[in-house]
Amino acid sequence: MGNIPEEKTSFVGRGTELVLLARALEEHRLITLTGSGGVGKTRLALRAAEAARRGARYPDGVWWADLSPLYDERTLLSTVSDAVGLWDHSLRTPVEALCEWLADRRVLLVLDSCERVAPACRHLVGELLTAAPGLTVLTTSRQPLDGRGEHRLDVPPLPLEEDDEVLQLFRDRAAASAPRLSLDDPGAAAAAVQICHRLEGVPLAVELACAQLDNANAHASVEHMADVLTSRLRSRLDTLVHHTGWPQRHRALRTAIGWSHELCAPLERLLWARLSVFRGAIGAADAAAVCAGGPLTAGAVDRALAGLVAQSVLSREDGRFRMLDTIREYGAMWLAELGEEKLLADRHAAHFAGLARRAHAGWIGPEQVAWYTRITASHADLCAALNHLLDADPEAAVEMAGRVAFYWSCCGHLHEARIYLERALDGARTRGPHRTRALWALGITVMLQGDHQGAHRLGERCTKAAWRDQDPESMLSAAYLLSITCLMMGRAQAAFTVSDRALRERPADPFDSPSQLRCRLVRIFALTALGRLDESSAEATELRRVCLERGECWTRAYADYQLALVHLFQGRPYEAEAHARSMVSGKEELGDSFGIALGLDLLAAAVAAQGDGERAAYAYGTGQAFWRMVGHPQRGTPELADVRAECERQARAAAGNPAYEDAFHRGLVDDGESGLARALQGHFPEP
Repeated sequence: MGNIPEEKTSFVGRGTELVLLARALEEHRLITLTGSGGVGKTRLALRAAEAARRGARYPDGVWWADLSPLYDERTLLSTVSDAVGLWDHSLRTPVEALCEWLADRRVLLVLDSCERVAPACRHLVGELLTAAPGLTVLTTSRQPLDGRGEHRLDVPPLPLEEDDEVLQLFRDRAAASAPRLSLDDPGAAAAAVQICHRLEGVPLAVELACAQLDNANAHASVEHMADVLTSRLRSRLDTLVHHTGWPQRHRALRTAIGWSHELCAPLERLLWARLSVFRGAIGAADAAAVCAGGPLTAGAVDRALAGLVAQSVLSREDGRFRMLDTIREYGAMWLAELGEEKLLADRHAAHFAGLARRAHAGWIGPEQVAWYTRITASHADLCAALNHLLDADPEAAVEMAGRVAFYWSCCGHLHEARIYLERALDGARTRGPHRTRALWALGITVMLQGDHQGAHRLGERCTKAAWRDQDPESMLSAAYLLSITCLMMGRAQAAFTVSDRALRERPADPFDSPSQLRCRLVRIFALTALGRLDESSAEATELRRVCLERGECWTRAYADYQLALVHLFQGRPYEAEAHARSMVSGKEELGDSFGIALGLDLLAAAVAAQGDGERAAYAYGTGQAFWRMVGHPQRGTPELADVRAECERQARAAAGNPAYEDAFHRGLVDDGESGLARALQGHFPEP
């Protein structure tokens, strides 16, 4: 249930605050944890969320949305939707879809780090709480949201008494950084108390200070730290704050961060400043590409990254680097002092535009799944790069949006894909293949949202643009868009004619062109819809074989889909089940909830045709859960309506109405991942 981040540290404490928060969660629907940066709001919310997850108060889940990468409100709704497992494919506004998704659920939604988008959060939370009576929202922010009915809990620094939590935190962190260090000596113990007082009990400040003990010598280093934190550095930092405008209430954290900065090597400081341009987790190669320059060579970037991790400026998780928001703000302050803000924003945008270009080129290769994973992991930075290019270089924005939008459409970011594509196309007027590709991507997005007429009109515009371009890939893309929209509108013969003609006019190895591969797929779909099942089966079998050889997943999954459908129509339900499960497996690799839903419907139909009504009902219910995740009733090509109706008829006849309804409901309400795993394993739970 939910996606609560794992707490990486072992320190417990905050018992009083946890009790107050638990009570507030029972009595209020909107609770905001407030406090200065680094005081421990996120950690307290994590512990409360984990406790709530283990309880019975929120049977529909505890969900966590990290808002710290957001620098404006444009991606707020998509971030929250991703966090709660909604990948809406409808034409509704994102807030309407989110309200409907949560309306009948009893959940706890945690919105962490709301301060940059507080007004938008206040409005969104108000909408959600009105629409969803079973919803409770816990937010963390440096200031309250001022929402209706908001209950505010201020998170203070840790208590400063000698035997209380802040000294225990110091001991824990010091032991982790310098295991040979002893605080038993009266002088060292007194110095530790002095440090905790100087840092005002702010947990992050204490942790940053303790990270500096790594190469220290016995208790003298603790005493030296106490001396530094109470003398010369304080006055230097106060001068810096006076000129840069950091708030006075962040004095203790500012002191610790500034001291960490002071102790960094010059190149580590430079990298710290330059890394502040990133919005999400940072890969080492990304850091080198964006931040190297001048004295900071690519090799120096690797060494500086290691140094910043050693000093707790960065954390490392799953091979990528993360920077806390307060530390990023300090780096951004120094980046401005260096006069490199525009330079780094340009580099960052150029790098992620290049990432989109490489991902587009690798779409049909053996690294397809890896590219999907990379695009998903880089989502916040891709959005930031596009936002920059929309202002700085509209033509580059058109190219980038056209290349990345197909990934976004397949991964459920339809609303974002549409917004960025429309903004890019409105902002740039130059004709050419990049603009045609963006038109094509917009048409695919609109089609997946269910507006087939609108997508067809975009297909016609795309066709005219392609003829102006005289670019083979543009022409195949336009043919794909026109033929797939014809297919979805029930015009199978037109879909076949358009796709077949495009392929005959531009014959080639399908792996020479992504759009030719897609046109081949549409032609197979059209053959099935026209009842030419043997031809469809032969072409789908060959296409699947080639895709397996080349390591291509997206097209292979849809070839399996067609083979499952053909086998079902020809009375071979066991073969249909095997291909349906293969399709679902492929779509799971890509995180394509829309494709998973389609595949589960076919799997249910194949199982029903075998006479196993309860297994079919459970699979069908699991499929319905995924249809809900994409925010609309079942879709697909028109012939699927009859397949679904026959599936339900056969399953009810085999199981009986009560057993069918029970199994369907279990599939609908069970955890989606568990239901999907059972579908792929070919067995389903007993009542």
